[in-house]
Amino acid sequence: MRTLIVTEFITLDGVIDSPGGGDHPHAGWTFKDVEFDEAAYEIKGREQQEAGAMLMGRVSYDEFAPVWPTMDEFAEYNTMPKYVVSTTLTDPTWHNTQVLPSLDAVADLKRGEGGPILVHGSARLAQGLAAAGLVDRYHLLEFPVILGSGKRLFADTAAQKAKLELVEHASYSNGVRLGVYDVAR
Repeated sequence: MRTLIVTEFITLDGVIDSPGGGDHPHAGWTFKDVEFDEAAYEIKGREQQEAGAMLMGRVSYDEFAPVWPTMDEFAEYNTMPKYVVSTTLTDPTWHNTQVLPSLDAVADLKRGEGGPILVHGSARLAQGLAAAGLVDRYHLLEFPVILGSGKRLFADTAAQKAKLELVEHASYSNGVRLGVYDVAR
């Protein structure tokens, strides 16, 4: 059984929308509003080294696919298997990408062999995975920023209730905090 990890940049008020760019009015809040501290991003390199696959929703795919293949810092992601949960994407152009039609297909993928499956971005997908009981771990880099609006990691519903166990944490000079949480079962 593979581990499914949701990894996110998140604000204090739970927003994960447009951390590096995008349509949100405060897009780019991870680098525009918080001083860079390389140590805070160590987990991102570790994730890339340990991951066996990347999973994303259609919107994140459409944002990542034109950019990530050209970035040297994402070399491992570009070569590993990538999966997009979508009922509308039919011909993905990003190398080594497959379309999964449903969360049931994600559950099947999870039951297979291989390294951890990382979910980047994809708020709606992350919420659906959590509601379906498919998330095993969260890697959250919490930024000392409040945006007040935008896509949130956790849906505003009682169905999202879950107990999490803190398994790793760190604080950095720029106020960013790392929290790695396992979903208690």
